[in-house]
Amino acid sequence: MGNKLNGSNTRSALLRRAITFINENADHDITLSDIAAAVNVTPRSVQYTFRRHLDTTPLEYLRRVRLCRAHRELRNADPAVDTVMAIAGRWGFAHAGRFSRLYKQTFGQPPSHTLREA
Repeated sequence: MGNKLNGSNTRSALLRRAITFINENADHDITLSDIAAAVNVTPRSVQYTFRRHLDTTPLEYLRRVRLCRAHRELRNADPAVDTVMAIAGRWGFAHAGRFSRLYKQTFGQPPSHTLREA
């Protein structure tokens, strides 16, 4: 039982380190390999840990972090100066339609509405 518990603690520490790396680098162009290298394991180990503990993949988690940061920035933006695509682009979303669809699925309204309400 001790080995099993220790393995779980190791994976939890790995998950915490991977999440920290993602949060600190969400504004950069990072890949699964970058996340794995940052926590010193294989990409497969990172994928397994995220799937097991969070029921998601590392890149899906990264996308959620980026969406939340874009949402926060849209809420605080000046609609006379800022645009949805400029903010989306800063968070790694290059395709307007895909960003709008993901944003609306996540927050229940188009990003342009959030910006106008800012």
